Amino acid sequence: GEALEVNREVNCVTDFIHGCEDQLQKLKKRKEKGLLYGIPISIKDHINCKGHISSGGMVKFLGKVEEEDSVIVQVLKHQGGIPFVKTNIPQTMINYDCSNLIFGQTLNPLNHQKSPGGSSGGEGALIAGGGSILGIGSDVAGSIRLPSSFCGLCGLKPTGNRIRVLALLCASCDRPFVLAVTAMLGPMARDVDSLALCMKALLCQEMFQLDPTVPPIPFDEEVRLRGTPM
Repeated sequence: GEALEVNREVNCVTDFIHGCEDQLQKLKKRKEKGLLYGIPISIKDHINCKGHISSGGMVKFLGKVEEEDSVIVQVLKHQGGIPFVKTNIPQTMINYDCSNLIFGQTLNPLNHQKSPGGSSGGEGALIAGGGSILGIGSDVAGSIRLPSSFCGLCGLKPTGNRIRVLALLCASCDRPFVLAVTAMLGPMARDVDSLALCMKALLCQEMFQLDPTVPPIPFDEEVRLRGTPM
């Protein structure tokens, strides 16, 4: 309900993920609930989710329905989280604003005359507006950090290859390219504790098994409490 209200106000949601209620019922029957049990989680538009498109704000991807969940979505579900909406991005995700010709302009909920930042702008707007408590964005050159700053949130761009490396949409284009800086998925929330909980949940055996390229190093709570970079 809150997500709908915020979306009406700032246009930040691109899709509602079906099956949330069924997923919750299945979770209730599980013995091990997971670190993110019952938490609704918003995810950036381009993160693959079975039965949904990952548009990147581009018309060419509108007809491509994903056949399986991405690794990060599988791990979130394994930990009891419930991905419930996909959020807006700028076209191609190479912009510090959040607008495309398919879904339109996302506004900053703190000031409708301002941008929420990009490229994870839909995430920033939804969380800052109160429509989500935890989201997954991605970052190459500020795409988590900028919307977090513009919207008054906390966000984390993990070290390269710390969690599942993002398969860029451009890999589907005619001319794939390799970025000098590794694109990373990472959490966005209203406080640092939520980021830490999400990272702890993601850095689990399920992640390491699904993607053997991820170093099997669990989250170190002691390092976080010492204030050392994660």
